[in-house]
Amino acid sequence: MVATEVSGRGGWREMRNFSHQVITGRWFMVFASLLIMSVSGATYMFGLYSNEIKTSLGYDQSTLNLLGFFKDLGANVGIISGLINEISPPWVVLSMGAVMNFFGYFMIWLAVTGRIAKPQVWQMCLYICIGANSQSFSNTGALVTCVKNFPGSRGSVLGLLKGYVGLSGAIITQLYHAFYGNDTKSLILLIGWIPAAVSIFFLPTIRILNTTRQPKELRVFYNLLYISLGLAGFLMVLIIIQNSLKFTRIEFGFDGVMVLFLLFLPLAVVFREELHLWRAKQQALTDTSGVTVVTEHPLPITEQPLPQLGSSTTTTESEKGSSCFKTAFKPPNRGEDYTILQALFSIDMMILFTATTFTVGGTLTAIDNLGQIAKSLGYPSQSTSTFVSLVSIWNYLGRVVSGFVSEIFLTKYKFPRPLMLSLIMLLSCIGHLLIAFGVPNSLYFSSVIAGFCFGAQWPLIFAIISEIFGLKYYSTLLNLGAVASPVGAYIMNVLVTGSLYDKEALKQLQAKGLTRKTGEDLSCVGVHCYRMAFLIITASTFIGCLISLILVIRTRKFYKGDMYSKYEIETPTVTTAAPRSGTVPFEMESHTKTTLSVASNGEGDSDKNSRK
Repeated sequence: MVATEVSGRGGWREMRNFSHQVITGRWFMVFASLLIMSVSGATYMFGLYSNEIKTSLGYDQSTLNLLGFFKDLGANVGIISGLINEISPPWVVLSMGAVMNFFGYFMIWLAVTGRIAKPQVWQMCLYICIGANSQSFSNTGALVTCVKNFPGSRGSVLGLLKGYVGLSGAIITQLYHAFYGNDTKSLILLIGWIPAAVSIFFLPTIRILNTTRQPKELRVFYNLLYISLGLAGFLMVLIIIQNSLKFTRIEFGFDGVMVLFLLFLPLAVVFREELHLWRAKQQALTDTSGVTVVTEHPLPITEQPLPQLGSSTTTTESEKGSSCFKTAFKPPNRGEDYTILQALFSIDMMILFTATTFTVGGTLTAIDNLGQIAKSLGYPSQSTSTFVSLVSIWNYLGRVVSGFVSEIFLTKYKFPRPLMLSLIMLLSCIGHLLIAFGVPNSLYFSSVIAGFCFGAQWPLIFAIISEIFGLKYYSTLLNLGAVASPVGAYIMNVLVTGSLYDKEALKQLQAKGLTRKTGEDLSCVGVHCYRMAFLIITASTFIGCLISLILVIRTRKFYKGDMYSKYEIETPTVTTAAPRSGTVPFEMESHTKTTLSVASNGEGDSDKNSRK
């Protein structure tokens, strides 16, 4: 085994085997997923380059908001990626997403820079929809895979990974300044190639791993959280300094190097955890006197443990022979694996979908229109980059706070996630009101609230879906829940905000005795440009909050129980003494399994399900 190989080949063989363990381990998979997520949030940067599209192609605000809707539609309609992921390994959806990301944004860059003839509006909508849809492919490939590999820590996993997505806007902004200075058109090119390159590089790493839950795996996620908080803090300080001083290209380059360093710092956590496992394995193979062989005998048929994650649940003969349409309105108990149709027609899903439509759409409207809101309220042009970065950082903080805090509250106090979701929805109303009344300098606070609330909702929504409807079809169900975002965005952004903005802009133009020329962008100045729209959005968000309380009432008993117990199965064991000499078997007969329990200070390689 490892000890024999090391003695035969020396340190080089040992180093090679350790490197293989690191690269193929599930902690390196988490690191790869973090990097993929950290460059997958280009859709949240629309406010930074939307003015470039508007002026270069001569669009009015309604047309620009239509583009924003198709961006949101592509980013959140991931049913196709979910269905593909149900029948294929994760690398398939990741590679498809990389191709779509590059094609969509590259075509937009060609149009904005004039390298191709001015596209029709429907073509631009198609390009941005394809480019944004790649985000759902990366979410499905990386995020869903991590949740299935760590089912007992799903709140922490979702919060951390979605947090990096929220932080990606600020990350890409700093890399953009380092690579291209202040050329906004080149930003579109950057968000076209860098997410595709990262996804392609880590394709072999993202996969489902059949591993048991480690006793201290939550500690590892906390260490990764601390690093991400350091990255967010660094970006926040950087944004404040950049807003006060004028940076040179060299200084932007140094900032980019620091961002990359903090992005790769989680590798230190990965190496440390894999080193614990490596040392435990070496100790188990070389010091047999400290090894206890634990033999697990098969259980009777009536006492077999629950099936592994992703496998089919036990069904009766009548259920096996029945059509999926016949069982669509006969859902199982909450927490068990729903079929796609059972979840789709579930009252819980309808309530969650409706509440999300009423609330997320309004918050997304605020984020997408930050550039135009700032311009209408008379903020300096350089403030737009500050607002977008603030949204990105607080988007991150909202995701990690809701993910980790909801996990702690649920574990210790049985505090239901739907109730926390309702509180987040109520908080977002404050940000909408600040925009509606145009309080001086309030857009900074509005950006913070909008970013935090928008980010905080998604880990909660995705965790609620996984807890109520199970993980068997999580790839598809997660993307079904995300469809509510573009539906709400179309209503609030295109039908309400865009039309009211253009109506107010035309009034101002007519008051000056002017008429709009063909191809000229339509601009509005003043508090009234967005007042009525955000008063409507505030009312809609409050209604969504009330609807979400219905889900709180319906699931209160469910969240008082132990939902994660099925992922921590204890099996009867028989312990036998290990021989002093000879080979310690890792596998016995076909129906007998042995594991090694090693006494060490680290986590080791022990299987906690083997303990009595």
